[in-house]
Amino acid sequence: MQLRGLHHVTAISADMVRTIAFYRDVLGLGIVHDGPSDDDQQTRHVWFGALDGAAGALVSFMEYPELPRGVVGVGSVHHFALVVETAAEHEAWRDYLRSREVECTDVFERSGFRSIYCRDPDGNIVEIATRGPGFAPAHAY
Repeated sequence: MQLRGLHHVTAISADMVRTIAFYRDVLGLGIVHDGPSDDDQQTRHVWFGALDGAAGALVSFMEYPELPRGVVGVGSVHHFALVVETAAEHEAWRDYLRSREVECTDVFERSGFRSIYCRDPDGNIVEIATRGPGFAPAHAY
């Protein structure tokens, strides 16, 4: 018995049109599924990621425009990270996001990888990180 990786992360969206514009049109993720949520048939649930729906490459959003803004604290998610392969690609993402008027941090050098951060339209922190030594390749799971 062994866990094989992260399947997906689900967050709340106040405005799915705005969310799609960011994740599909700016970040370039495919829409894997767009329909009612299995958990709440009255709620739109959009899945983004690899078009084959591969585990570890999925992020989804459920649309609840009436909910209040979240509070950061214990029990909340600080951020989630998407991966790129090279430092050059990483810097290209930073420059591209800034050219699209998405506020983005400078590159942070970590222990074995690099990170940049931005926020999506609902304020979720999105990290784009390079794969570093000792980190599994994309399809190792």
